[in-house]
Amino acid sequence: MSNIQLGVIVGMVAGAVSVGMMIPLRFPDKRAALMAAFCSRFLIGLFTCTVALPLPPLARGTLVGFLVSVPDAIITKKYAPILLVGTVLGLAAGWALRTWGSS
Repeated sequence: MSNIQLGVIVGMVAGAVSVGMMIPLRFPDKRAALMAAFCSRFLIGLFTCTVALPLPPLARGTLVGFLVSVPDAIITKKYAPILLVGTVLGLAAGWALRTWGSS
């Protein structure tokens, strides 16, 4: 499987996990919040599997997950949960890249 294909799959899973965690929460515009969360988390999976950084996959995923989550954390002022979930999803994406990705 190519890294692009893996990135799309991992991104879809990460986005679905994030949306699933947010469904019970209340937002003024829930549809927009869920779509934004899905897009952000999808990018964590896609970027982790496709960017060329001189780092091992786990470190790459952790860094990408954290960096992609920073704008959302700043906008919502919910730093700990957003950065933590983004970093963990990035770590999981790095693990998937290490396990199933092509060099």
